[in-house]
Amino acid sequence: MIAIDLLIAESPGLRRQDLESWLSNRWVRADGPPSRPMFQDIDVARIRLIRELRDDMAVNDEALPIILSLLDQLYDLRRLLREHDRDRSQNQGQGAR
Repeated sequence: MIAIDLLIAESPGLRRQDLESWLSNRWVRADGPPSRPMFQDIDVARIRLIRELRDDMAVNDEALPIILSLLDQLYDLRRLLREHDRDRSQNQGQGAR
């Protein structure tokens, strides 16, 4: 986990104001109290994704939540498919005995 101050220091161009806005919009999650948020690796990856979408791909703040929601749905679907394939493989293995 990484503290907000260290994350900002290690991320050139990342502004505290932006990160706090993303937290309040619930685009990013943090652990700990709001006065000292801590970020897991998955949260840092999402912050990088938001910055890439906004800065490199010129996605505006109105479109960001839509894109993030669609990506979240895609990741959830991929996770469900992996679980389904795993369960199916386990069931086939039990039937072969």
